[in-house]
Amino acid sequence: MGDLQQAIKMARSGDEIWVAAGKYLPTNSDDRTISFVITDGVALYGGFAGYEESVHARDWKANVTILSGEIGTSSIDDNSYSVVSTENVSEATVVDGFIITGGAANGLNAKGEIGRCGGGWYNRATRGASNPTITNCVFENNFARDGAGFYNVAQGGTASPNIRNCRFSLNKSVLDGGAIYNDNASVFIEDCVFEKNEATYGAAIYNKGSKGGEKTVVSNSSFSGNLCYIKCKDIYNAEDAPIVRNCRFDANSNAKENTETSSRDAKEEIIYKSGF
Repeated sequence: MGDLQQAIKMARSGDEIWVAAGKYLPTNSDDRTISFVITDGVALYGGFAGYEESVHARDWKANVTILSGEIGTSSIDDNSYSVVSTENVSEATVVDGFIITGGAANGLNAKGEIGRCGGGWYNRATRGASNPTITNCVFENNFARDGAGFYNVAQGGTASPNIRNCRFSLNKSVLDGGAIYNDNASVFIEDCVFEKNEATYGAAIYNKGSKGGEKTVVSNSSFSGNLCYIKCKDIYNAEDAPIVRNCRFDANSNAKENTETSSRDAKEEIIYKSGF
C-alpha cells in the first residue's frame, strides 16, 4: 500500500504492517490533531527495503524509516501535536524500528491532554490498561509543554509501556519531562540512551504521582548531556523514586546529582556504573 495511515486504519489485532524506508507524515493537510493512531494488537515494523520475506530480514538501521510531524512549514509552530498516539492498548501493540520526530505539542490544552503533551508519542489509559511495546526507536527533536518525547498518562487506568533499545535525544519540554513524562503511570525502560534533552524539571524523565515513580524501572541505560532549567538533569520524581539499575549518568556515581525526589529517596537498590 502507498498510504501508511490507510494501512493502520485497516489493520486489526494480530496484523503486522511492514513499512519501507522513507519519511511518513500523519496527514497531508494542516490538521495538527491527526496522529498515527496505532490500533490495539497491531504491530508496526519499520526498516524494510521492500524485498524481505520476514521481519528478521529487515535492517532498521540501514533502511531509515521516519514518522514525522513536520506537516506545515519549516517552523515547529504548525507541526502535528503528537506524531504517534495510543489509548488502551495491550503489550501486543508494537512499534519497532522508527525515528519519531517533529511533534510539537505546544497547544493551550488542559494539563495532561494531547495537544499540550507528548510531541513524539502520547499514550493514555482510561479505565483500562495501555501498555504498548516500543523497540528500536529513536525519539528526537520533539517539543511539548510536558513530555516532549513521550507522555504517558493513566486516567482511571494503568499505563505501563515497555521501551527497549531506544534513544531519546534533543527533545525539549517547556515545563517538565524532556524525554518522558509519567503522569500517575509507570514505564519499563531497558537498554536506552537519553542525551541532550531539555526541561524545567527532569530533563530526561519526570515521574508524577505514586505510580509514576514507584512502579517505574530503568535498567542498563545511559544519561548524558541532558539540561534542566531548575532541577535534575536526568530523573526527577515528584513523589516515589523509580528502581534504577546498572545505569550510567555521565560517569558520575553520586545518585543525588542524577535522581531527585521531592518527598523521599528511592526505596529500592540503586546501582550506578561508569561504563555502558
